[in-house]
Amino acid sequence: MRSGGMPAGSSRALRLDPFALPVRYAASDAAADERVRDIELHRERVVVRRAVRGMRMAVNLPLSSFLGVTMRILPPDGADAPVVAVVLEHADPGLALPLFMAPESDDALALWHCWSRVLGLPLLVADEGGLREPFPRIGKVRVEAPRPRRRRRSVLKRRRPSIFLRRRPGRPSANPTIHRDEREIIARN
Repeated sequence: MRSGGMPAGSSRALRLDPFALPVRYAASDAAADERVRDIELHRERVVVRRAVRGMRMAVNLPLSSFLGVTMRILPPDGADAPVVAVVLEHADPGLALPLFMAPESDDALALWHCWSRVLGLPLLVADEGGLREPFPRIGKVRVEAPRPRRRRRSVLKRRRPSIFLRRRPGRPSANPTIHRDEREIIARN
């Protein structure tokens, strides 16, 4: 196994640093000959290398071909505990790439957000056989309901002057003063 992100220890644990790209690591692949595929992850592309029936291949994919970053709970294998996984999702399930796998879910949520931000892909949630976004968006902007004004119910209300709430915006007068045929005075050095 090549270095570059695979920690020593259990084969079910994988933790890659989203801020240390490019990274090269190995992941399990049931269709490959040796049940292992090598993955190179860059900020703009992904290269997957594996051998199937003796034929070596390398698949070079742009990051824009991936759907997003998903957080999943994988079922336990035998006596092991369930595993939390952050996965780079593709429309072809055979090209989905694990980015984080661990039995503890302490850092999974933070890494899910970090991977999404670093790769520029949306957050996704596996829901009833499909993928959906957890937050409504328009393009890359997240849409939320407007929040109530903080001034009226805040603890800090009495610490700030309320004169700014009473002031009205200025309005131009109905009869503005117009100066005609006058000599303009300009200040110079």
